[in-house]
Amino acid sequence: MSRISHLVREQVIPTDLDRAWEFISTPKNLDHSTPENLSFPIVSDIPAGIFDGLLIKYQISIPFLGGQTWLSEIQNIQERRSFFDVQHVGPYRYLHHYHEITEQPEDIRFFHLVTSALPLGPLGTLAHALYVKSKLKRIIAYPIMQ
Repeated sequence: MSRISHLVREQVIPTDLDRAWEFISTPKNLDHSTPENLSFPIVSDIPAGIFDGLLIKYQISIPFLGGQTWLSEIQNIQERRSFFDVQHVGPYRYLHHYHEITEQPEDIRFFHLVTSALPLGPLGTLAHALYVKSKLKRIIAYPIMQ
């Protein structure tokens, strides 16, 4: 079994709660919150905002493996506070991405917790250590709401 890993990211943005929630709860904004050279094009029809049970289908490209479908579900929405993005189909054996925003006196704190495991047991653990972990860090370190 591959090792389960956790990645935490916090970012403070000078904005208000309404704008922050509008941004993170709009599926099309995913392209605005990932590095330009990483593409996660959404290939399913999506609404303007998220809701519990929303399925979002992406087409991703994985080095050495080629194109792959990624299907995630939005779960446990706490309006203007948090939600989970859970992968059902994709390159991970397990992936939960927790998104949370918290109002502070002058700005908004964005918090992300990505819990994941790759398939392929020890080989997946090695791939995570050599390649995947650095890619995940780049993705969640990318500035939100540029």
